[in-house]
Amino acid sequence: MRRILIIDDEDDIRQVAALSLETVAGWEVLTANSGAQGIEKAAQEKPDAILLDVMMPQMDGPTTFRQMQLNPETAGIPVLLLTAKVQGVDQRRFANLGVAAVLFKPFDPLTLAEQISSVLGWSD
Repeated sequence: MRRILIIDDEDDIRQVAALSLETVAGWEVLTANSGAQGIEKAAQEKPDAILLDVMMPQMDGPTTFRQMQLNPETAGIPVLLLTAKVQGVDQRRFANLGVAAVLFKPFDPLTLAEQISSVLGWSD
C-alpha cells in the first residue's frame, strides 16, 4: 500500500485530499499542517511521496522542500507541489526547484491519485 504525506495549512484541503486518496486509491494518508511538522513527519514516517502546499505561513512549500533535501532521510522522497499559482513564471520557478511535479488547486478529488501515480510512474 502506498503512503503519502499531505502538508497543507488548510484543514479542508488536507481533508479532501486525504479522503480522495484513501477512497479512490486505497492509500494510507498522513497529514501535517505546517512545513515544520511536515519535515518532522516525513523523517519519522518515510512516506512514498509528499503532496506539499506552496503557500503556508512561517515556512512556505519551497522552503520546506529545500529543508527536506538537506536531510538524507527525506531527500529521496518525491515531492509534488500543490498550488493555486498558475502563472508561467511561478510554474518555471517551482519546476526549477527539482520537485517531481506541480499540481494545481483546485484539484479534482476523483483524479488526484491518478495524477500522482502518473507523475511518479506508479502502476499499481
